[in-house]
Amino acid sequence: MEGQGSVAVTVRKMNLTPKAIIHQKFGPKACYTVEEVQEPTQTECPGLCIPQKGPSLYRCRLELPDVLIVTDTFKKKKEAEQSAAEMALKKLGIHPATDNLTAMDLCDALVQRLKYLFSEEFLSSSHPLTGHLRGASRRAGDLCGSVPSSVFATFDTKLSNICKSLNPKVDSNPFLALPIITSAATRLSSSVLVSESRLSLRRLSPYPPEVFYSSSVQQSDSSERISVDAIYIPSSLDEHVRQVTLHLSSSGYYMDVIAQKLGVENGDRISLSRTLGKASSETRLYFAAPGYHLLEVSSDPGAVKDNPLEGSLNARASYFCGQVVHGDAIMASFGYTWRSKELFHENLTLQLYYRLLVSTFPGGTYKLSREAVLAAELPSRFTTKAYWRGSFPKEVLSTFCRLHRLSEPAFSVISLPLPENCLSRVHKKVKLKDTFTSEMECLNERPTIATGETDSMESGSTFRCEIKIYSKRQDLLMECSPTDLYKKQSDSVHNASLKVLSWLTAYFNNFGIPLEQLNSYGENLGIQLYPEIFFREFVLYPHVGDNSIGRNAEQKLLESKCADMLYSLSEHGVFSLRVEGCDSGAYPSNGSLLCVSYSVVLATEGKDMKELLEQKDEFEFEMGTGAVVSSLEAVVTQLSVGQSALFNTRLPPEYFVLAAGTDSGRILSFMSSHNCYLQYSVSLLHVTEPPEERMEQALFSPPLSKQRVEYAVQHIRNSSAASLVDFGCGSGSLLDSLLDYPVSLETIVGVDISRKSLSRAAKILHSKLAANTDIAVKSAILYDGSITVHDPRLRGFDIATCLEVIEHMEEEDASLFGDVVLSYFRPKILIVSTPNYEYNVILQKSAGSQEEDSDEKVHSQTCKFRNFDHKFEWTRQQFSEWACQLAEKHNYNVEFGGVGGTDGVEPGFASQIAVFKSKETRLVEEGASGDGASETGMDSELRYNVIWEWKKSSDEQ
Repeated sequence: MEGQGSVAVTVRKMNLTPKAIIHQKFGPKACYTVEEVQEPTQTECPGLCIPQKGPSLYRCRLELPDVLIVTDTFKKKKEAEQSAAEMALKKLGIHPATDNLTAMDLCDALVQRLKYLFSEEFLSSSHPLTGHLRGASRRAGDLCGSVPSSVFATFDTKLSNICKSLNPKVDSNPFLALPIITSAATRLSSSVLVSESRLSLRRLSPYPPEVFYSSSVQQSDSSERISVDAIYIPSSLDEHVRQVTLHLSSSGYYMDVIAQKLGVENGDRISLSRTLGKASSETRLYFAAPGYHLLEVSSDPGAVKDNPLEGSLNARASYFCGQVVHGDAIMASFGYTWRSKELFHENLTLQLYYRLLVSTFPGGTYKLSREAVLAAELPSRFTTKAYWRGSFPKEVLSTFCRLHRLSEPAFSVISLPLPENCLSRVHKKVKLKDTFTSEMECLNERPTIATGETDSMESGSTFRCEIKIYSKRQDLLMECSPTDLYKKQSDSVHNASLKVLSWLTAYFNNFGIPLEQLNSYGENLGIQLYPEIFFREFVLYPHVGDNSIGRNAEQKLLESKCADMLYSLSEHGVFSLRVEGCDSGAYPSNGSLLCVSYSVVLATEGKDMKELLEQKDEFEFEMGTGAVVSSLEAVVTQLSVGQSALFNTRLPPEYFVLAAGTDSGRILSFMSSHNCYLQYSVSLLHVTEPPEERMEQALFSPPLSKQRVEYAVQHIRNSSAASLVDFGCGSGSLLDSLLDYPVSLETIVGVDISRKSLSRAAKILHSKLAANTDIAVKSAILYDGSITVHDPRLRGFDIATCLEVIEHMEEEDASLFGDVVLSYFRPKILIVSTPNYEYNVILQKSAGSQEEDSDEKVHSQTCKFRNFDHKFEWTRQQFSEWACQLAEKHNYNVEFGGVGGTDGVEPGFASQIAVFKSKETRLVEEGASGDGASETGMDSELRYNVIWEWKKSSDEQ
């Protein structure tokens, strides 16, 4: 609350942007034209044949009388416009004043602004204040023509900014603007009359009829009455918020109607808050101006004192708007806008009030973005953009800061060099214990990399994000500096945002928790709190509800949501569970993307009375991330696809219930007179299994993808291969990884059918090859083409790889690929890897699916493929038969191995590998016609398109 006594005038600096100064001096004569410019991208990856669209940049052309300015390119349109204005000021020799405006300068500006607002010229404009001037003319008796001073302070931005410059406290206490405006009006005694209450202003001389009733100002002669629903917010926390109806007349002034509902004499006594909700909203809080008799009129607005305010603080209303509100308040949606001369009005409901309240909670914006207040929760971690639903964490955090009048979060992304790879001892003879020991030795020598997705590294770097939260006055509230590293910048930003939101949720759930525990929890998340500043900003929160956002959340306060921990249903607040439908055997696992249909009703104990609150025909969420309320996820994990469940849970806080349901009156009646609970009905529609590598990472470290690369590297080293082709290279992860190892390769080639993936591979490879001249590779080529067709340019390579590719093809195409490679391309060595279907049960069990089932039941279930995109997955016997037949047919020897597991221990390796070695004593010369070509009738037509090609310059060789 504001202190009392005389306050020394501390004038806030009013910094005008270059564009604002140009507007002041030239008005409509300043013409800005912004054009979009495409940045060329060829320099990023020379030789790439696919047209690449670069980032959009903007150039501004500013035309002034006798001056033409053209800027350089900028990333944002506003930056280009400001640059043009700044260049114009320099060219015109205009140097904006850098000193603070004096109090007298501001007072003079305030007087001039008031004078203009009461002018005939202003009345002809489309400014929203003109609607109030017309509305005030319909007031009765002595009030006719009087406009409340609070209206000027609220609806005229320029006047409001001057008041805030004279007294910065006006921003949090709008009532303090009234004496400043009144004092300025006393200097216009010849044209403006200050009312006896000192809370309204009126023009002394009437407006000319031709101006007041001009065609641009529509005047209604009817006495039509309009009923508008609003929300009444008592100052006493013992009284409930309720819905009221305001009856407006086209022949009256709506501020007087609101005053009457608040029990105040007239609209002059009403103050207004800033707008609530979305930017285009006209929803505000209206409340009685306290202690109006204490206003001190002075001819010097800068000398006005801050007097103590009378009346009880309305904590709920103050929390909503971030401003001081005394006494009862009404939330209503009224106003005159720039778009129309007529009074805008909109009905408000209790549901809207509670949805606005929920939106101020850390995870509330996420709940509303999913339109699932009673089902959704803000997930505890960000895994992949493909599986995320609803607003992204960065957006949720930014919205939270805006709603609480904080500065935008300051995100700082730090790029770190990719940790040096270390070879693990993974081959077909190695023991699991030795492998684990080797892996731990490697992990101890490098920082932990928390992988949000399984894509290749961006530019050979890892990223972490730091976040700082400031108040509007730029006081630091908290900072988050996690040590987790991610492969993508966006992953680091979103996960850091979730850490901040998790901490904020802990505080909002238990605002009375000791500071020591908050600090301890913050340390675990890498968060540093500045308590004095933080608690000052959130001092009003404890008064908005029942002191707990969710009873289910109480146990989550100082512990992260752990996907691997299983709780009994009762611990999640579930009772009276009934499952319907046949067991299909298709159960979800952590990391799966689930699609359910559900409904939530408010039910009464012992009576057949129900009220539908929330319903979704299709609702997707990622299992194991805390994306739904714990009771719902606990039940869904018990279901197989096609099954349904009906279960009950205890009531959450009433504002969640009221934010979800539409009939607030009926809901309140139920909750006040009956023992109520929530009843959920949910059906599991389908399950999208987690991507293969994400499932594998739950069990293996390093991930199988890295172990496969290391397996290939060992064979390259042993064979001293000079050339390699990767069939199905995708985004080039294998080729990129090979460049990190000291190998003998001089030529590397990649083939894939995805031009998008090849473009990414080209950029990654070019960046690494161009930056490191010590790499032995002399040439690199990427081809666009199917690996089931032949091209003579790929014949006779020393080694070929096809890692985790064939399972994405139909089985007949996989056999065709084997024939084409071994009969026509004929590499000296071919390495093919594919998932071992028999290992899936271990991977899926490790991911947390059905741990309570017996081993017999687990093995009897139909095991799922590792990736929804897999067309097939082979057992060891199937893979062996396929490989042996190919080897015998095309004169190759074949050996079997794998990674992820131990040879000879059931069920074998997680990723099974076949290594084909040619029986010929010499390499097939490139372009030579082998027996395979003649036998299959293949010709020498070039069927692949070169997408990108790189060659080391002669100076570098």
